[in-house]
Amino acid sequence: MSISLNSCPALVLNADYQPLSYYPLSTWSWKDALKAVFLERVNVVSEYDKYVRSPSIKFKLPSVISLKDYIPLPEKAAFTRFNVFLRDKFLCQYCHTSFKVEDLTFDHVLPKSKGGQTTWDNVVTCCRKCNTTKGNKLLTKTSFSLISNPYTPNNYELKEIGRLFPPNFLHQSWNDFLYWDSELEP
Repeated sequence: MSISLNSCPALVLNADYQPLSYYPLSTWSWKDALKAVFLERVNVVSEYDKYVRSPSIKFKLPSVISLKDYIPLPEKAAFTRFNVFLRDKFLCQYCHTSFKVEDLTFDHVLPKSKGGQTTWDNVVTCCRKCNTTKGNKLLTKTSFSLISNPYTPNNYELKEIGRLFPPNFLHQSWNDFLYWDSELEP
């Protein structure tokens, strides 16, 4: 069975051996990982059983790399659509249903037409159906109630929430560095 090079991403760890992010999981393509190795910006922690060759050298592809310089996680989380979805755990805050990212939007709790701002404290994750139904009405004028009130998370909270959503692909060599709630082998 032949493994495509594109199916060999490298898990990127900070200098403290923690993933830079959990959701999305911090990975680099095999090319970027190999380039960083040659530029001596990373340490190779683990490797695939897959090689690439130059005319004179054979290289094993890194599966886990750690940065040589520690990158501190900024305290303040960026206000992005995806981070709102992550804060709200991909749940519509009105119908309490979980959705894929592409099926979500966000809603202004206090509608923009009534003076609401596009801020952490006024925006919630919402499915398209609930968003259309609520429209520009105040919550008191609808049958909707929020699962939780919107708030400003920090990056550490978002990182912990991201750990609740493991990706579809996890290479075996990554398991010692990723901590999802999964059954441990004896």
